[in-house]
Formats: sequence, structure tokens, C-alpha cells
Amino acid sequence: MLRQPLLLLARSDKVKSLVTTMPVSGSIVTRYVPGESTAEAVDATGGLIEDGLHATLDFLGEDTLDREQADATVHAYLDVLTALSDRGMARNAEVSVKLSAVGQALGSSGRGPVSEGEKVALDNARTICRAARNAGTTVTLDMEDHTTTDSTLGILRELRKDFPETGAVLQAYLHRTESDCRDLAFEGSRVRLCKGAYNEPESVAFQERHEVDKSYVRCLKVLMAGQGYPMVASHDPRMVDIAGALATRHGRAQGSYEYQMLFGIRPDEQRRLAEAGEKVRVYVPYGQEWYGYLMRRLAERPSNLRFFARSLMSKK
Repeated sequence: MLRQPLLLLARSDKVKSLVTTMPVSGSIVTRYVPGESTAEAVDATGGLIEDGLHATLDFLGEDTLDREQADATVHAYLDVLTALSDRGMARNAEVSVKLSAVGQALGSSGRGPVSEGEKVALDNARTICRAARNAGTTVTLDMEDHTTTDSTLGILRELRKDFPETGAVLQAYLHRTESDCRDLAFEGSRVRLCKGAYNEPESVAFQERHEVDKSYVRCLKVLMAGQGYPMVASHDPRMVDIAGALATRHGRAQGSYEYQMLFGIRPDEQRRLAEAGEKVRVYVPYGQEWYGYLMRRLAERPSNLRFFARSLMSKK
């Protein structure tokens, strides 16, 4: 019942100020976000690697309308890639990039088939991809709300001309995603399939949980039957089991696909799958722009919503 209000509050500076001063906020935040600095993110990644897991690091931030902030985000990725390389972790850790954080929305009202923002985002993404390749790892382009899907897939196509290892993300709650999976299920194509976390209209997205689940399974079938590398991003035990069954049906060996889960969510299951020989990658968010990310995580889990609401009501 509180999910939609929390998603709306994710953009509230007033509530953000309240949350950051709550006595419990430290424990809430660090459960899902290991820190604000590169060093804290890399240290958390080291702990995951010691447990037999892999990682993808996301420098938090989105909807950037400032060129300097976009440049700062690029530099943050270059820093973390250097740190991963210096500590010998690049083989087990990649980075995830939101194009809106590196300039996609700049000049979006410009004329022509490609906006100024898309050109900036493409150039910045190329810089990050080049640094990742030099470090010995890869980049995955995160997907955002439905209004950016075509733009993101267009930039992906351009990036893959020089960096074919660049990963894509598709969201199963969008009506279009099964078709997008068919387009991307080719050899060498890395595709992370998630359910989707944005508040989308009925015209473009399934609204009921069971409809999203059915779409997720349909998309999984396409990816597992294809020639690409599926990345199964779900904490749902049913989806994990279905993915394993589909991998077996299509003769996929362990390591020809992977499971992905968020930092702080079902860590025991992450380790269990890894101990069973599966490749498991943990999404590690970090940086000062953690508030919106945290609110989306709280909105996804009823137990966390109750804890969060009690914390707000008990604040003096």
C-alpha cells in the first residue's frame, strides 16, 4: 500500500533531509549501499569476491541536467575502474552505467534524430567502456524509465560497434520487452533481465504482479534459447528455479549465464548459488546520490516498509 507513495517521495528533498538525520538511517542505508566513496565500494566488492561472488558497481545518480555533473560521473567510473584494476579485482567486477547520469537528458529537446544529450552520453559511455576494457572488464548500460528505452538501445547499438562486450538491461514489465529480447539474443550479447522498478503507465507496462512474472518467464525463455549470455536479475525463488530449469533444457553449462542480485538482499541465497557452481553477480551501488535508490529498495519489500514507517513515526 505504501509502495507508490514511497516512489513519489524518492524525489522529495524534504523527506531526504529527514531520512538522513534519522537515528536508524545509518543501518538502513548501509544494508543496501556500502558507502559513498570509491574505496568503500571497492572494499565491499573485495568481500563479495572472497565469498566466491562477482560484482557490478553502480555510481549512483540519474537525470543529470548539468554537463559538469555528467563529467564528474565519468571521472568517478574511471576512478573505480582504476581501483579495481590496481587491486586485481577487474576479472570479477564490472560497472553498470545509467546513461541519464552521463548526459543523456542534456538538450533532449533539440532537433534531429539524435539529441545533444545522446551524443554526450555516447561519448561519455565510450570513455568508460574504453577504460573498462583497458582494466580487463566490461560495462553494462542500465535501463531507466520507458521514455528512454529507444534512446538507450540506440546508444547501445553504437557502442557495440567498438565494444561488443557491452551489456544491456531489459525490463520484463514493459509490453515491448519480449520483442527486445528476441532482437538481443544473439551470440556475444550480454542481457540482464530484470522485472523493472519504475512507476510506469498501464499503456506501456504490465501492472499486476502475476502479469509481470509471466512476462519475465516468456523473456527468460527467449534469452535462454538464444545465443547470447543471459543475466538473470531476480530475487524471486521461482524465477531462479525457472531460470535453472530453462538453462538445463537448453543444454547451457554453468557460466554460460549468470544470476544477479542486489547488495544486501538475500545474501545467503547468493552464496548458496555460488557454492553450487553458479555464477552470481551482486549489484553494488555507491555514492552520495543514494536516497532515490534506497527508497526504491524500501518500496519493494513490505518488511522494510513497516520498519521505515515506524522509524519515521518515532522520530522526535
